[in-house]
Amino acid sequence: MTRRLPSLNALRAFEAAARHLSFTRAAGELNVTQAAISHQIKSLEEHLGLPLFRRLNRTMMLTEEGQTLFPAVRDALDGLAEAVERLRARETGGTLTVSTLPSFAVKWLVPRMSRFQDRHPDIDLRISAKEQLADFARDGIDVAVRFGNGTWPGVRAEWLADESLTPVCSPALLPSLQHPSDLAHATLLHEDMLPLRDFPTWKTWLSAAGVTGADPTRGPRFSHTHLMLQAAMDGRGVAIGQLLIVGDDLAAGRLVEPFNFRLPTGFSYYLVYPPALAERPKVLAFRRWVTSEMAA
Repeated sequence: MTRRLPSLNALRAFEAAARHLSFTRAAGELNVTQAAISHQIKSLEEHLGLPLFRRLNRTMMLTEEGQTLFPAVRDALDGLAEAVERLRARETGGTLTVSTLPSFAVKWLVPRMSRFQDRHPDIDLRISAKEQLADFARDGIDVAVRFGNGTWPGVRAEWLADESLTPVCSPALLPSLQHPSDLAHATLLHEDMLPLRDFPTWKTWLSAAGVTGADPTRGPRFSHTHLMLQAAMDGRGVAIGQLLIVGDDLAAGRLVEPFNFRLPTGFSYYLVYPPALAERPKVLAFRRWVTSEMAA
């Protein structure tokens, strides 16, 4: 059905003039001239073919037709304003869904969530932690922290930090690990679910450090990084840790680096989002926050 409606400006001018029963006060509210209000009202009356106002001496009154139209226009404009406010509130607040790997969520993002919430109490973070690459439209994702080389189709990727590998263990094991060659007699802890196909492993690190005689395939295996690191904290062996992921544990003394040799992985963390969402207020708030946290 085709709607033959007058212009929105004319309806706004009529609603303000009808509410105030004054073209002057309506002009002041809408920040236009009195002549502009008069022109819009005349345009509306011509569109309807009906008079809407009647002047009596120095007062203004609505005609019968104007009285019929006024509540309908007022309610329609109120409903439109409420809908716009709801949309604006959803853009600036509400739920922000962040997709990331489980290890990054557990060891980096979740421990820092309170700092984001303190800064943006109107935004509720929803963390979607999966090994699979998220589909923004299908999974309802606003922004993601991904690990790789920064090339993903259809999205914008902002570099956050490079990643390196370093052996880590409980402080209790430190006396037995004076040199990388001591790893030949240590229990090595492994992660089965590597983030990328070409991601370095114990074999890569041992070779780069010049260690011989250590079997890079032996030792307990874990499905996720945070499980492997927990075993290392419990003194079950030496884990090969991603520096950003183990950073808080190193700072707190739960883990230590026995050797002064970090191997660059060749991969980095990126903040990823669809270009259309780049300036959405809650996405922009998270972008600024995570960038400042990474820099710190």
